[in-house]
Amino acid sequence: MTAQLAVSNLTMTFGGLVALNAIDLEVRTGELIGLIGPNGSGKTTLLNIVGGYYSATAGKVAFEGRRIDGKTPTALARMGIGRSFQVTKVFKRLTVLENLLVPGVTDWSVSTAKASERAQGILADLNLKRLADERASTLSGGQAKLLEFGRIMMLSPKLVLLDEPFGGVHPELKSFMYDHIKDWNAGGVTVILISHDMGSIFDLCHRVVTLSYGSIIADGSPNEVRKDPAVLEAYLGDHHVA
Repeated sequence: MTAQLAVSNLTMTFGGLVALNAIDLEVRTGELIGLIGPNGSGKTTLLNIVGGYYSATAGKVAFEGRRIDGKTPTALARMGIGRSFQVTKVFKRLTVLENLLVPGVTDWSVSTAKASERAQGILADLNLKRLADERASTLSGGQAKLLEFGRIMMLSPKLVLLDEPFGGVHPELKSFMYDHIKDWNAGGVTVILISHDMGSIFDLCHRVVTLSYGSIIADGSPNEVRKDPAVLEAYLGDHHVA
């Protein structure tokens, strides 16, 4: 089966710093992949390139057989690539409903009425319907993260890139988010998840990819990666591994 997402020889430098060093990675449709690694290992940089926010220094990225590196985030969203951010980004002056209508009306074939109906359904699914007419600036941190989920859902995505979605989230809300990620994936959506919460990575993901100093040092099942000496060394250092 052809990879849905194929990253080849991907390199990213910032001045003299090599953030990604000739990365090769293939992701198949319907995978739920955890992307882990110490701070500064290149995880967010990788998502930023796949999502169109950075232009790589070298290498290429292909999605469903089409080269996408260099395309804008807007173009990639229209192709079915959704993205959440470590620092939650919402349109604070717009209402909660209006935040969902922004991606909802990017397809000109969809009427505002249709997009609004879909948005109301998504808000109900996320337990945010009662807040539909409130400004997004009034939301709690967890509610804002759910709103980001809702905007992704409006795109009917094929690939979702999640960067630390559980950071600072109440355990009950985290469980709610777990369920939505599982539901997306069960519906055939491919998910790449960055999280420092190892419990969430090993509970949710079928495959775990580990980065260290811009290179992939492990790629396998959660059980394999959990025991990998290179992963233990990257997180704990030689002394602890020994």
